[in-house]
Amino acid sequence: MSRLEIGDRLVLATHNAGKLAEFATLLAPLGIAVEGAGALGLPEPEETETTFVGNAALKAEAAMRATGRPALADDSGLVVDALGGDPGVYSARWAGPEKDFTAAIGRVTDLLAEKGATSPAARSAAFVAVLALARPGEPTQFFEGRVDGHIADGPRGPGGFGYDPVFIPAQGDGRTFGEMSAEEKHGGDAPLSHRARAVARFLAALR
Repeated sequence: MSRLEIGDRLVLATHNAGKLAEFATLLAPLGIAVEGAGALGLPEPEETETTFVGNAALKAEAAMRATGRPALADDSGLVVDALGGDPGVYSARWAGPEKDFTAAIGRVTDLLAEKGATSPAARSAAFVAVLALARPGEPTQFFEGRVDGHIADGPRGPGGFGYDPVFIPAQGDGRTFGEMSAEEKHGGDAPLSHRARAVARFLAALR
């Protein structure tokens, strides 16, 4: 299959249940079902690239080769200006093998405190997501989404996953992503979520 059609089943190259659920919600309106790499028994490839684009391509292309089907992968992360762009592409790795994002969030806030970064301007950050769509016999396509904001003093809210509880989007109302519902993050014509923005670009190309 060289072309992705509405109604297809798409391999999502992730073992992250939260990310799988988020993508399933985002793609459902177009009738595209997603199957996670974990459910298909695919291994997690080592992310050896140093850019979001490189890692997204690596994961999507590995899943496409393993299944012979169109595969979508994202590489996303939190970019904190005062930390020189960290954790960036290493955002998941900061959570360790146990995926302990409470510890990863603590590391971010501790490092900012050490630098005396107390104001929103000094704690500026962005969430970046790059989607890679790999199809047999076709060049890999990329779709990027970005949302700017700043790091809260500490985690707030039970929603989302990863660094959501500590990120306050600039276009929001002062709440963290962790305090917002999925609809508030992803819905409407101008979604707040970096991943929703990347998916919007992907869906526009699909249409």
